[in-house]
Amino acid sequence: MAKKVKRKKRKHLSSSPTALQILIREFKKDKLALFSLLSLVVVMFGVFFWTYNFIDQESLMRISLQDRYAEPGGKFLLGADQGGKDILGQLIVGAKNSIFIAIAITLITGVFGIMVGLICGYYGGWIDNLFMRIIDFFITIPSLMLIIVFVTIIPKYTEIHFILIMSLFLWTGTARLVRSKALSESKRDYVKASKTLGTSDFVIIFREILPNLSSILIVELTLNFAGNVGIETGLSYLGFGLPKSTPSLGTLVSYANNPLVLQQYWWVWLPASLFILFMMLAINYVGQALRRSADARQRIS
Repeated sequence: MAKKVKRKKRKHLSSSPTALQILIREFKKDKLALFSLLSLVVVMFGVFFWTYNFIDQESLMRISLQDRYAEPGGKFLLGADQGGKDILGQLIVGAKNSIFIAIAITLITGVFGIMVGLICGYYGGWIDNLFMRIIDFFITIPSLMLIIVFVTIIPKYTEIHFILIMSLFLWTGTARLVRSKALSESKRDYVKASKTLGTSDFVIIFREILPNLSSILIVELTLNFAGNVGIETGLSYLGFGLPKSTPSLGTLVSYANNPLVLQQYWWVWLPASLFILFMMLAINYVGQALRRSADARQRIS
């Protein structure tokens, strides 16, 4: 009898779905999220492939007054702007720049925030107090205004400067989230047992606690990616993002500030606006599916 009970328990444990299986199941149930995920992969791969293989950025940004506000069709598939520059090329390169910047900021802030959060949550004490006061400082200051100031005072800033400035202020949210979860995990029995067995802190933090936070981190980093795309395009729209010589989605949308362009030359700003809308909606649907995968109470039955 006891053997039968043990066999049933083993069978139940072996039949428990893995995190990847749960993730695949959630995307299969939510067709919109699956379509959004596939579309995002295709679009991201496409813009990078098209930019590096078919577009010369120097010739793309060359002014041609003969093609000023050329209508869609003919020489330019999506028309041209006031400088006679191809809108489709700027859209592709601008999307590549926005996605690259968002990925870079998400990775930098994610890695740094996760490390700080894990260390604070695991060790606690004065280390936790020190980093929490630093995080409180970054949260209380007007980070958006400081980003604009930094971008303004740097004479010739590039994408790298922009990524580093943004990353300086955007790691605190991930650090706070990971710290709260690590605090809870560090008090569990498996952590205490590992300490008793003499396992090093490094192994406990990165091989035992971190894997248990993976589902939450995937959701957090996905939503951060969407937020970083929005911040980059927003700053470029205001004129404090990428340099004018670098194509950007926000710069294309900012042309709509001119009433004449807004009413008569819709092809200048509308494609970039629709692309940003598509990106935000797709990432949001993917993020919802990831969140349901991480939380059993929200899963689709």
